[in-house]
Amino acid sequence: MRRIHPLLALILVFLFAASPAFAIPQLRVVGSWSNLTAYLNLEEPFWTKKLPEALGGKTEVIMTSLGQVNLSGAAVLRAMDQSLFDVVHTVADYVVSDCPELAGLDLPALAPDIETARKVVEAYRPVLEKTLEGCFNAKLLTIMPYPAQVLFSNEKIGSLEDLKGKKIRASGWTTAEFIEALGATGVNLAFSEVPQSLQRGVVDGAVTGSLSGFNAGWGEVAKYLYPLPIGGWDYIIGVMRMDTWKGLSPEEQQTLTALIEKELEIPGWNATDRETQLGIACLTGQGECPGKTPAALELIPVAPGDLELARKILVERVLPAWAQKAGPEAVARWESTIGAVTGLKAK
Repeated sequence: MRRIHPLLALILVFLFAASPAFAIPQLRVVGSWSNLTAYLNLEEPFWTKKLPEALGGKTEVIMTSLGQVNLSGAAVLRAMDQSLFDVVHTVADYVVSDCPELAGLDLPALAPDIETARKVVEAYRPVLEKTLEGCFNAKLLTIMPYPAQVLFSNEKIGSLEDLKGKKIRASGWTTAEFIEALGATGVNLAFSEVPQSLQRGVVDGAVTGSLSGFNAGWGEVAKYLYPLPIGGWDYIIGVMRMDTWKGLSPEEQQTLTALIEKELEIPGWNATDRETQLGIACLTGQGECPGKTPAALELIPVAPGDLELARKILVERVLPAWAQKAGPEAVARWESTIGAVTGLKAK
């Protein structure tokens, strides 16, 4: 047997340690909305720069976005399961029609602040992992919140009760359930369709993240902003096709998981509270809006009692509706996780 010179062996060990191999030579990644900060500041730099650099340039990443693939709802995850993509970032609310248990993560008025949102996600994560695998053959990689989901309106309101009779766009059916409990009509519209719908009067208002709405031009077509987070946090889930995940060695899985947590998920959470306040400042002109021209929406103070009203609707209307769709086993899992954190029961 031919012996390798000790110096050559040492050089080879160094090279393989410095530039680790990766079992998947190419990753096809769908990011979330390409005009929003989650994609621009986090997803796109992570997949196209940070991950390839960490892997020594041994993996090619082909990156696109939800808007470019133009697959609505859960279709993008079904396409991933059919091997068209390896990784997808999408809003959890977009796919709950195919997988109702996912809706338990982000019910309206469930987590009124970012600290509670963190606790809710941490508690429910094991449930989400099993649910996403069962529904979509997907491995959960990351969960990040958009800025708090607030109300943009073309009608001035003094409180939530003034929404009665109005048409309000909701991003998911649980938010629509909440809106309808107020006597309003929940309207299902794609995110990209909202500005034109607000401008033409198709809807009177719409719910989305403050900075997301600003960056998408909602501040140019709405008149008022009501900053109560009635729509939850619109979590972005990042998932990998399970077959792709299983093609990685345990060491590669561990490396990818650690890198995603450090470079994608933790920065995403840290940015959320800051971006909620930045969005409100940019939409109203009340505060700094660095590098951008602020809009001039009128900021409506949250009415006394609206937090309590929102919680009442969650308990009496939204949770029972979700429980009926999700089924008793899902309800038991929710109550032992999120219910334990929030003190709520899904009756």
